[in-house]
Amino acid sequence: LHMVDLDGAFAGNPVNADVIHEVCKTFPDLDVQVGGGIRDEETIETYLHAGVRYVILGTKAINAPHFVGDVCAEFPGHIIVGLDAKDGKVAIDGWSKLSNHDVINIAQQFEQDGVEAIIYTDISRDGMMQGFNLESTRDLARAIQIPVIASGGVGKLQDLTDGIKLGHADAVLAASIFHFGEHTVEEAKQQMAAQGIEVRL
Repeated sequence: LHMVDLDGAFAGNPVNADVIHEVCKTFPDLDVQVGGGIRDEETIETYLHAGVRYVILGTKAINAPHFVGDVCAEFPGHIIVGLDAKDGKVAIDGWSKLSNHDVINIAQQFEQDGVEAIIYTDISRDGMMQGFNLESTRDLARAIQIPVIASGGVGKLQDLTDGIKLGHADAVLAASIFHFGEHTVEEAKQQMAAQGIEVRL
């Protein structure tokens, strides 16, 4: 389960941590990954202690790259970096600012630091329900060895399989098609299984 504290992303510190902790407590067998407002070791430790499996770094990873290597060493196997991008450049602070960092270059750096995966979101596609940016997802997947999780733009079930087969992503995220009741998670699993894609959830 992928969860983002959007309020926390803008505030720079967790705002909805209590809700996330309750989800982990209620569903202890569910792998939960959390992002949004995670800027220090204490927050990471608190989330992991609450049962979160993966902590996603965003703005902090871009503004203080050394922090990524430090926490990967301190919390091995639990750190993911989310790269939200537009025109190949990484966006920060809840997408409100565009940095000068190239997505592929910084992803390669984080791979060397020891992150578990990269969540890649093309912010021009997010919420538009028009499918992933397959070309940029594929370019990133070919440039690094760690898993790439495609995010942003799923509008139909075929987009899920396209993200993996055409975008070369290792996994895909979807939200709107489930939130608005257009499809169920079970339908998504059936779609992917029918096209020979292993479903692990």
